[in-house]
Amino acid sequence: DMRMRESHVPLAKPTVCVRKIEMAHVGSTKILKQGGEKLDKFEESVSQALLELESNSDIRATLREIFFTGAKEVDAAGKKAICVSVPVPQQKTFQKIQVRLVRELEKKFSGRPVVFIAHRRILPKPKRNQRTRQKQLRPRSRTLTSVHDAILEDLVFPAEIVGKRIRIKLDGSRLIKVHLDKNQQTNLEHKLDVFSAIYKKLTGKDVTFEFPASD
Repeated sequence: DMRMRESHVPLAKPTVCVRKIEMAHVGSTKILKQGGEKLDKFEESVSQALLELESNSDIRATLREIFFTGAKEVDAAGKKAICVSVPVPQQKTFQKIQVRLVRELEKKFSGRPVVFIAHRRILPKPKRNQRTRQKQLRPRSRTLTSVHDAILEDLVFPAEIVGKRIRIKLDGSRLIKVHLDKNQQTNLEHKLDVFSAIYKKLTGKDVTFEFPASD
C-alpha cells in the first residue's frame, strides 16, 4: 500500500525502525522516538503509565501490539493537556481501544485532558524546476492541507466531522468552524476548548467546534 509505506518513512534508517519496534515488545518502554532519541522525564512518566495499563487492564492484548512516538504537555485553555503521538500504520489498531485508553490515562494524570494524534510528516510543495526531476509525485496525504485536516479528525475521535465552514474575519484572518456528530456531544463537549487550543498550537490555525442541532 503506497500511502501506508509513505506514512511510515522514519528519519532514521528502516533497519533502526524495525529494531525499535522489536524493543517495544520487550516491554521496557511504550514510547520509541525516531532516531533513537532519549525520552524526557514527562515522556517517561507517560510511558510508565502505558506499561502499567498494559500489565493490568483488559486492553492489554491490543496495547501490547502498539507503541507511541512521543508525548508532550500542551497549555490548552488553562489546562495542561497531554498530547501523545501514534505511528500512522498503527492508528487503525490503536483506535479500537482509544476511548478506553484516554479514560484510563486521564485517571492516572489527575483528570488532565489526553489526546492522541498520528505522527504525520508534511512534504513541502516541489518548486517548479524540481517537478520535472522528481520521479515520484508527492502523495496527497502528505500535503499541508491533508495533514492539518487529519489532525482535526484525530483530535475529535471518536466523533465524526459532519461539516466545516471557513469564516473570514474583518482583519483577514480565518476561522474554521467544525460541526461534529451529536452522538458524542456528552463525551466531548467539555473538551472542545482544549481541542481548539491544541489545534492552534500544532497548526497556527483558529478553529471552533460545535454540535449543530438536528433537523
